[in-house]
Amino acid sequence: MNAFIQAKADGNAGGTVLESIGRTLATATNGIRALADHLSSDETFADALVNAVERMGDGDGRVVVSGVGKSGHIGRKIAATLASTGTSAYFVHPTEASHGDLGMITAQDALVLLSWSGETAELANMLTYAKRFKVPIISISSNRESTLARNSEVALVLPKVPEACPHGLAPTTSAMLQLAIGDALAIALLERRGFSAEDFKTFHPGGKLGAQLRLVHELAHGAGQLPLLPVGRPMSEAVIEMSAKGFGVVGIIDESGKLIGVITDGDLRRHMAGDLLAQPVEDIMSHKPRVVSRDVLASAAMEFMEEHKITVLFLVGDAGAPVGILHIHDLLRAGVA
Repeated sequence: MNAFIQAKADGNAGGTVLESIGRTLATATNGIRALADHLSSDETFADALVNAVERMGDGDGRVVVSGVGKSGHIGRKIAATLASTGTSAYFVHPTEASHGDLGMITAQDALVLLSWSGETAELANMLTYAKRFKVPIISISSNRESTLARNSEVALVLPKVPEACPHGLAPTTSAMLQLAIGDALAIALLERRGFSAEDFKTFHPGGKLGAQLRLVHELAHGAGQLPLLPVGRPMSEAVIEMSAKGFGVVGIIDESGKLIGVITDGDLRRHMAGDLLAQPVEDIMSHKPRVVSRDVLASAAMEFMEEHKITVLFLVGDAGAPVGILHIHDLLRAGVA
């Protein structure tokens, strides 16, 4: 038996790959359930979470997150999530902190320290510094009697849960619980602050999320490209206007300039007859055009188009007058879908 086959056989000795994955997912599910139960059953933990949100949200400084190993990786993600949702935050590695980066932390900041055991030696200098300069400490650990928890203004003590690792050594479920509580704190701060989709746009200008957070008027075609005709005009002019502007639709406006109907190429096919071109546009148009405000999110416009199975939307102002036109291809080119 060659080495590859032997390794594969050894890897399957404790069961199939899918059985292993199933056990890990079940352990993770049980861990999150234990955390949710901990929130509802442990009043001290619930109060500590409220205090943590208040300290992180009411301070004049920033939220500084730190941890070592897997806790450090989770800490970086928590800091990134906080920053992207409107809470000024950054990550400092404990080793770098001991070699000068402690100067980045001020008394106005809130220090969030992660350590599952609560006895991580590398955090000692940060604890000493925080105590000396009265920097409030929020800790995330699983040991209420640990050095870290006992020296914290707010100690978030998570329930002890089995690791998915069969040896109970690799941080798996424990890291997931740290991440979950970090996300919970970030979202609580987001909602407390009233962080809006417009605020998200400021912090996420790039990628698909940035595209989804753009407003439709940023992607739409302006007044000079609108396919429009006044009510009372013959269908022959509607066909010419529709063909000239290339959107497969023409909007019909009344005397005040309000959009009162649309004619699509589908309407042309449905009303095809010998006298179609001589008929007035109001006899052919759809009288309840689907429109959106110019300040609707691009993602919402895409959802609206998909729901109603349409490919073109007119943008209208407060008085109902068309101010732009948006084709689904404009959304696709922008990366919204």
